Amino acid sequence: MDIIFLEELRAETWIGIYPREKAMPQTVEISLQIGVSTASAGASDDIRDTVDYSVVVDRLRADLAAVHFNLIEALAEHVASYVLETFAVHWVRVSVAKLGMMPGVKRVGVIIERSL
Repeated sequence: MDIIFLEELRAETWIGIYPREKAMPQTVEISLQIGVSTASAGASDDIRDTVDYSVVVDRLRADLAAVHFNLIEALAEHVASYVLETFAVHWVRVSVAKLGMMPGVKRVGVIIERSL
């Protein structure tokens, strides 16, 4: 199994349980490791034979901008399901972090792994 990765993708989404969090979208940071064979793309040198990470980024940003989550765990599950179903990959590891939510803490988050 090969891994395509995207690190520290910033996206806007509606997330949180507190009134101040529900007042406006927040920026979250997402990192993905996507398990898929890259052998075909390596042989053909053709983007159609792999996961186009620019498409992943564009679609995730658009999707997350329209959805509200109470918990970061729900957001991570949503991203994992979205990537698995939309891009027909075998496995995904998703890291999601909220930035600057607590004094003295750079970010808080969760990491999950899911497979088909």
